[in-house]
Amino acid sequence: MVRACGLLTHQDQPVALKDISVTLSIREFVAGVSATLHYENEEKVALEAFFVFPMDEDSAVYTFEALVDGKKIVAELQDKMKAHTDYEVAISQGCQAYLLEEDKSSRDVFCCNVGNLQPGSKVALTLRYVQELPLEADGALRYVLPAILNPRYHLSGLTEDSCLDLKTPIVPLENLPYTLTMVATISSQHGINRVQSNCALSPMEYLEGDKTSAQVSLAEGHKFDRDMELLIYYSAVHSPSVAVEMAMPERKPDSLMGDPAVMVSFYPDIPDTETSMICGEFIFLMDRSGSMDTPMSKQDRSQLRIEAAKETLILLLKSLPLDCYFNIYGFGSSFEAFFPESVKYTQQTMEEAVERVQLLKADLGGTEILTPLQKIFRGPSIPGHPLQLFVFTDGEVTDTFSVIKEVKFNSKKHRCFSFGIGEGASTSLIKNIARVSGGTSEFITGKDRMQYKALRTLKRSLQSVMEDISLSWDLPPDLTANMLSPEQTVIFRGQRLIFYAQLTGIVPPEEATGEVCLRCTLQGKSIEQKVTFSLQPKYDSNFTIHRLAAKSLIQTKDMGFRETSARERKDVLNISIESGVMSSFTAFIAINKELNQPVQGPLVHREIPRPVLSARPARASLCYQAVLQSSSHGQKIKCRSRLESMHHMKKTHSSTYETNLQSNCKGNGIVQLIFLQNANGSWDLNEGLAKVLGMNLEDIKAAHPTKYVMDSSVWATVLAVVWLHTNGMDQESEWDLLERKARAWIHTHAGSSTHKIVKTANAFLKSSVDPAIFTL
Repeated sequence: MVRACGLLTHQDQPVALKDISVTLSIREFVAGVSATLHYENEEKVALEAFFVFPMDEDSAVYTFEALVDGKKIVAELQDKMKAHTDYEVAISQGCQAYLLEEDKSSRDVFCCNVGNLQPGSKVALTLRYVQELPLEADGALRYVLPAILNPRYHLSGLTEDSCLDLKTPIVPLENLPYTLTMVATISSQHGINRVQSNCALSPMEYLEGDKTSAQVSLAEGHKFDRDMELLIYYSAVHSPSVAVEMAMPERKPDSLMGDPAVMVSFYPDIPDTETSMICGEFIFLMDRSGSMDTPMSKQDRSQLRIEAAKETLILLLKSLPLDCYFNIYGFGSSFEAFFPESVKYTQQTMEEAVERVQLLKADLGGTEILTPLQKIFRGPSIPGHPLQLFVFTDGEVTDTFSVIKEVKFNSKKHRCFSFGIGEGASTSLIKNIARVSGGTSEFITGKDRMQYKALRTLKRSLQSVMEDISLSWDLPPDLTANMLSPEQTVIFRGQRLIFYAQLTGIVPPEEATGEVCLRCTLQGKSIEQKVTFSLQPKYDSNFTIHRLAAKSLIQTKDMGFRETSARERKDVLNISIESGVMSSFTAFIAINKELNQPVQGPLVHREIPRPVLSARPARASLCYQAVLQSSSHGQKIKCRSRLESMHHMKKTHSSTYETNLQSNCKGNGIVQLIFLQNANGSWDLNEGLAKVLGMNLEDIKAAHPTKYVMDSSVWATVLAVVWLHTNGMDQESEWDLLERKARAWIHTHAGSSTHKIVKTANAFLKSSVDPAIFTL
């Protein structure tokens, strides 16, 4: 059941939170953030205000402080149970108190309590955190300041003491009563090329002549009504690097904060090899909860999430390799599978799956992913077909730690590739189920196309990866590097690898250097990459590397209140207290005992409203609508033999289908062409293909070079591939897998005649595609 929050009932009711100001400092690929929440009590009674907000799961929060009437009160990080007790005692004694904590159910949701905010008083609460920035496929660093917090769901039958149980009011985005200001300073030795954002920015200003530092800010009047995203493009490709940070003064040696800390970054250059059509079992787990019926973003005419998901599933189905196995699950409060067990990928099973995808709706209620995951993991393994699990969800679950634990427990038998859909997806869920299983995670927001990111990930799952990863150190005598990061199992192309280590022993003189070597194997070949670095630690007042290392350790051990063992809980508590980085078992507490006057009467509770994406209607892409419309007869098909229904459909409704495609998708034939492709990669020569090509079917048949090949499907498939290369290069990433499958099929059926057939196709379509692309 959803512990969602009701609409704000009194629109004229004052809101204690007035604005949020953020100072962002990005150095290379690490962000340091200082966020200040400005409160003012405009009512005539003392308030206790609650603000529930999202934050990226990788954020290491290390400072919380209050500025009250010019007096700074720095919070103390305590055991969460003690912090709660101290807060309640302070409130009962009439003191002002401030509490900051992670939610018990997820590491990416926080609650800020402001207790005894007196009439007319103002307070500024500041929290600081650091985080690694993920690398996008095009080389951009991505920073997101989350604003949208979707409703989160509890697992049926379970109760959690969650801050999300607060009846937090929600308002439409345009009615949010507080604003956001943000100033970002960026510095990199690689040179800053440009900065992009989904929000209006001031012009970027370079602070140095060599373009190694720059500053941007949000345009004035920005409401905190969406996730604020920055994409930072450096001028040079990321190269391996090592940074050594000085220990905290007065901390004992051989402790986490008392020794120098090292951050090692590798960005291996893995060649973009031809995708290997290896066998495998591919299971697609798709969110069908009610929230999937909302738009992908706030932007006008944004596609509904469920419609983008259906289009994505069809593209994935068309791109699978022959002889693999597959299945599709939909989940909400319950779950449904297309097949009782995974089935072999054939023309018949693909057609049946495509038909069923067209009928999918966001009609399964809440978001309970644990049960279908358990069903999948308990299914029989298929020898020679490793399990590859693709999870698509807007991340609205509260049993996050239970899900992560289940995926981790089964990590030896599968890899999980996860996708967070739309603003508000749980970064804790999406990142961790990929991290613990050796997969990758993606977030799809704003103008991102789900289809592009899903197909890119499928390609990754089919490619060779770097395995047998190890790190070795060459250091002076009496100095040792102790790894703090969890063991990495594989590296995919385009991934960056970050390790943390602790240097114990005697740090040598300033001129001394060390060397770290990354070793791994790629397609059976050994690869190594070395970096030489200075061993002289550098001072950082924020102790960024130490705190990121602590966060990495906490993420490895902290599996939530119900899932973490007593021993691991003790370790997490010690790491958290020593480093000052908040965890599931700690909270920041600040108490101001110097009130000007005692609090009169009981406190009035106020919850700060948060934005919600309205479920307004949105159009699916016109081409995809046509595909669905062309198969409207399928709405009548229920549980009888779907294979039989599909064959009947193919024989009796092809003309209707083709007519609908032509009338509704004029000017964009890529989706049409993909929909017409067979499982083996070929196309049939029929009216549907002719209309995509914009040709008369009889003319296509007349141009068929029968002296080279008699099979009309070969001619049709060559024409389809030539058309794609002529008209669809801007969407190549979405069709290159199925195009490779088509080329392999052509090679088998046309052989040495391929070059001549392609030349004929070029002349017929008035194209100039290089026949060399058909070479395997």
